[in-house]
Amino acid sequence: MSKTQLAKPKTVRKTKSNTYRSPNLSTILMVEHFLKKQRDIPLQLATIRKQLPKQVMHQTLKVILDYLWKSGKILYGPKGIQWIYVQPEHLKEMLDDAVEV
Repeated sequence: MSKTQLAKPKTVRKTKSNTYRSPNLSTILMVEHFLKKQRDIPLQLATIRKQLPKQVMHQTLKVILDYLWKSGKILYGPKGIQWIYVQPEHLKEMLDDAVEV
């Protein structure tokens, strides 16, 4: 084999469309807390991004909102996204009576 045939190995390049943004727990909790505080009015995605305390990438925010929708905490409506989850009373009572470790 000649030197020209011993070329560098091909590297795999990730494009923007192939990358997946996985949110961390603090980001998910921040979005949850924000939506709970704004539960009275439906909000557009752009409004949520602008009003969040910290900047969140669009793709990451969409992953978080998809998770919250699948878990039954938010609702996508024609006017926007709205928090709908209410913690059951028996869980509130259980947590109030729990012993902290």
